[in-house]
Amino acid sequence: MEPDKMELERLQLQAADAVRELLEKARVPRGGIVVVGCSTSEVVGGSIGKASSMQAAAAIYHGIAPVLAQAGVFLAAQCCEHLNRAVIVEHTALKPWQQPVNVLPQPHAGGSFATTAWQSMKAPVALEEIEADAGLDIGDTLIGMHLKRVAVPVRLSVRRLGQANLVAARTRPKFIGGARAAYLPEEELR
Repeated sequence: MEPDKMELERLQLQAADAVRELLEKARVPRGGIVVVGCSTSEVVGGSIGKASSMQAAAAIYHGIAPVLAQAGVFLAAQCCEHLNRAVIVEHTALKPWQQPVNVLPQPHAGGSFATTAWQSMKAPVALEEIEADAGLDIGDTLIGMHLKRVAVPVRLSVRRLGQANLVAARTRPKFIGGARAAYLPEEELR
């Protein structure tokens, strides 16, 4: 089930295209956070949690991470359910009130994508939760718990990575106040 070299190159390019398009459509600010949940099992055509692929994880990570770094946006790599969907981030992404937890992701306890992120980041830490500005859900990994409220779907031209569904989201501030309230246009928010 491991992808061949051409498939890995295609995954890397598709991942880069998807995150580039997400950044553009979601208007993620410098210093913002994009959460990525990735089932490499789904990417290679298996069932979630059953066919983890470090090669696919590396290709996807190396497609996404440089695009985010160039934009000045932090990556939060979501772990699998065995680590309660904790996220892996660079230490520099931490806010003063955030408390890291002690866990080391592995391919079958955290997932291949989170493991790759941990191995590739300069100073990785794990957090139980985060409030990301936008996200990519690769293979139905349920990233919603790590998005700020309110999450809004973003339709990307890339709909799949390998065999996995790709769903994207951005966030916006809540509209409050009811029928008499006036709101700023969304492009003026942030």
